[in-house]
Amino acid sequence: MLSYGPEEKSTVIELTHNYGVTKYEKGNGYAQVAIGTDDVYKTAEVIHEAGGKITREPGPLPGINTKIVACVDPDGWKTVFVDNKDFLRELE
Repeated sequence: MLSYGPEEKSTVIELTHNYGVTKYEKGNGYAQVAIGTDDVYKTAEVIHEAGGKITREPGPLPGINTKIVACVDPDGWKTVFVDNKDFLRELE
């Protein structure tokens, strides 16, 4: 489990391995995972260097100026990396 505080007071992500399952069907309500990063541009470089597929190049979102970069894994699941400072500024 991954959390930024006690499970009963914060959001928790639980990663599991389901033995015997060889394929997951898309469409179960899962859209994407968002992860904070200190530098979306450096994150994009690392994704490129690892051979990853970027679906949205790094830069600010129109209207709110929060910088993000988005990619998909080999199975097509989407991950968005969000600039930590920009995200915290949105919460103010």
